[in-house]
Amino acid sequence: MNKLYLWGIIMGALMLGATYIAVTGTKGGLNDDIINILTIAGAVSLVIITVFVVIKYVRQMQTDTADGVLARETWDGIAEYENELPVGWAVTFLLTIVWGMWYFIAGYPLNAYSQIGEYNEEVVTLTTKFEKDFNEKMSNFSETEKTQYMIDMGESVYITECMICHGLTADGIDGLSTDLNNWGTHASIVDAIVNGSKGLNYPMGDMAAGFASGQDATDIAVYIMNDLSGETGSIAYDNACAGCHGTDGKGLDGSSPDLLVYGESGFIVDVLNRGKKGFIGDMPKFDRLSDKQKEAVGAYISSLNK
Repeated sequence: MNKLYLWGIIMGALMLGATYIAVTGTKGGLNDDIINILTIAGAVSLVIITVFVVIKYVRQMQTDTADGVLARETWDGIAEYENELPVGWAVTFLLTIVWGMWYFIAGYPLNAYSQIGEYNEEVVTLTTKFEKDFNEKMSNFSETEKTQYMIDMGESVYITECMICHGLTADGIDGLSTDLNNWGTHASIVDAIVNGSKGLNYPMGDMAAGFASGQDATDIAVYIMNDLSGETGSIAYDNACAGCHGTDGKGLDGSSPDLLVYGESGFIVDVLNRGKKGFIGDMPKFDRLSDKQKEAVGAYISSLNK
């Protein structure tokens, strides 16, 4: 056997062996791991191609003689031949593009293990377990105990997720964010009517400032807090608010906030689901919280002004 081919086989075997050990360890075994399998497959391809190319061009250097048309450009008197693009190189280049597309679309990472995917699966599993344990615990409580338990759980979630912007005592940190102690009160409704409200991402957009002022704003707040009943504020409400919130206050099928749930925990849950724009930045959608945790935060904030 020609020494060149023999050295090619020896070097190829050594390279493949070293790659296999590096990928699988000294104990060996791919363990059906897609990454290991792709690594070994890529290594085998590279070694075979490398050995083939080296042998081909070493043999060519030993036997071929230079001929052809020289390029017009020279570098220190040295010119290159105007060679055609090698067919093998062109085919390899195209196959590499095809393999790369397959790798990203079907091979990896879209079709294989990922830490993010594992995390999401664990979140779903633990959330399901939490809700099961939660429902079992709540079934043994009285209504008063259930309410207090939700408030206590909401406070712990608030401290973890909300305190950094709204403050430990929920006072809004010097007016830079919403003072949650006043949320759900007449004063907070008057503030929204006079100064506007933005960032809840309803189809009708942000609520502009100045829809009403003075006694009209106060009367509208009373009307809303009475679940849109009574004479006080009804005319002012129809003039200033009904166009967006509807005469029934339900928000025209989700086009704007439902005022009938203002002051209740459901309104807070809606804000947590939607996010909100504020003076110190955007409040994100709290997708990382479970539905029960959002309900608990709503119960806690609703309890602050009672």
